Amino acid sequence: MYKIFNTSHLFIITSFVTLNVYGQSVNQRDLEQNFRSHIHYLASDSLEGREAGTIGEELAATYLANAFQKVGLEPVMDESYFQPFEFLFTREFTSNDFLSIGDKNLALNEDYFPLNFSGKGSVEGELVRVGFGISAPELNYDDYLQKNVEGKVVIVEISSPDGVHPHSKYLAYHGLKSRVNLAEGKGAEAVIFVNSDDQFNNPIRDYSQKVAATKIPVMFVYDKGLLGEGQKIELSVGLQELYRQAKNVIGYIDNQAPYTITIGAHYDHLGFGQNGGSLYRGEKQIHNGADDNASGTAMLIALAPAFQQEKFKKYNFLFIAFSGEEKGLLGSNHYIKNPTMDLNNVNLMINMDMVGRLDPDDPVLVINGTGTSPVWDSILAKIDVEGLKVKTTSSGVGPSDHTSFYFKDIPVLHFFTGTHRDYHKPSDDADNLNYGGMVKVYQFLYQLVAQLANMDKIAFSKTKADTANTPRFTVTLGVVPDYAFSGQGMRIEGVTDGRPASKAGMQSGDVVVKMGNHKVDDMMTYMQALSQFKKGDNTTVIVQRGDQQKSFEITF
Repeated sequence: MYKIFNTSHLFIITSFVTLNVYGQSVNQRDLEQNFRSHIHYLASDSLEGREAGTIGEELAATYLANAFQKVGLEPVMDESYFQPFEFLFTREFTSNDFLSIGDKNLALNEDYFPLNFSGKGSVEGELVRVGFGISAPELNYDDYLQKNVEGKVVIVEISSPDGVHPHSKYLAYHGLKSRVNLAEGKGAEAVIFVNSDDQFNNPIRDYSQKVAATKIPVMFVYDKGLLGEGQKIELSVGLQELYRQAKNVIGYIDNQAPYTITIGAHYDHLGFGQNGGSLYRGEKQIHNGADDNASGTAMLIALAPAFQQEKFKKYNFLFIAFSGEEKGLLGSNHYIKNPTMDLNNVNLMINMDMVGRLDPDDPVLVINGTGTSPVWDSILAKIDVEGLKVKTTSSGVGPSDHTSFYFKDIPVLHFFTGTHRDYHKPSDDADNLNYGGMVKVYQFLYQLVAQLANMDKIAFSKTKADTANTPRFTVTLGVVPDYAFSGQGMRIEGVTDGRPASKAGMQSGDVVVKMGNHKVDDMMTYMQALSQFKKGDNTTVIVQRGDQQKSFEITF
């Protein structure tokens, strides 16, 4: 189907510094060269960002299958390394999409667009305004009072009577889809949303997420002045769902053991960044995703030969390179629903997502999920890698593939060297990685599994997800936090152009210590502070920059 790439460069033998890792002789130069070789290919422009469902992802999958074969992993899917799955790539407009009001034809995407959950169909009718389209009897509020919308097209404001913020009395009624369902239940033929609240953003035009469609067409019109009570309207929505295929790549070390250790990393990324997730603002560019997550994928390949030693025979090892992680953990969710073995026999899952940017000045390895088994803390305490500090969190839930396994009561650990200014931007390139730091992460992972190799099946523990108590907020500074930072405050790893922090003059490396009257001690108090503001608010942000404190006036 695609060219099978030559992977004979794997594990080149040279004669440089040798590390002794629990009895395993590892040549540091070899490891660094190994990581470089894989990452420079996976993060090359020729793969166009490895977006799930594209030729670039297919080329990456073929490369990984060859690499798995080269390092001695066995296929498990009917003698294939591939586990394909289908997913909604996007929804496309058709020639049936139009909107006309009176004798004026509106331009798709310029004047209006259908919402991603819109139903299909054509409607002719009369426009009726129904305020916010909310009926809240317990609050003595009803926009439909004395309104007859049977067979009509209703105009609905996307805000609420007291705005859109976490403290709104109408918080339970903010959802647009629930308002559409209410309108449909009252006999409306279609809904057109408009926005008169300059404190609230317009809906996002994004068709990449699979959502259940409503029964009636739903649109957003940018200029509410185009719509008048009683006007005649014709509209049609013909959005078509476009499905594509992606592939998990799976290899196996079969030691005929009763239990298996699963080791995973996602290999997909954002393509050109046009289907969501990108933090870049500018002309279309390839998002190569060297750290996210060619780094974890390269680590996956490098670990495979190590665990084929005699000392690891107590367990089988399943290596999975997931696709579709950037689109919502699609590959790991598919695997969990279609496992290649009995999940009761899976001892644990180790996930490597962004392990390529260890900070030389503050070399912190973040390990998430330590609360998912009572043994994790004691095991991790026994591991010592020179020049490497460890920061742990307990939750088994996070924005990466280990979450899918956690929800099947499997102990998990997620390895991560922190975000940075290139995160989800075209600048996340192979030359920006710390390959020596990756060797340290490799040493840690090897020692971890060596500890586990002498143990029986470990117990699972449920954790309280960190997100459960995360404050809700509707504004942002436009920064990428440094999740590996363990000092006082919230350190900024990257600043997004055109957003409040950038406009005010804040920089990467600044540590936020106060927002308005709210002291910022860590990531949680930072989010708690954000939750107190809404769009349009002004406040003062105080940051620590080196040995100086600086004050910035920002507008959300």
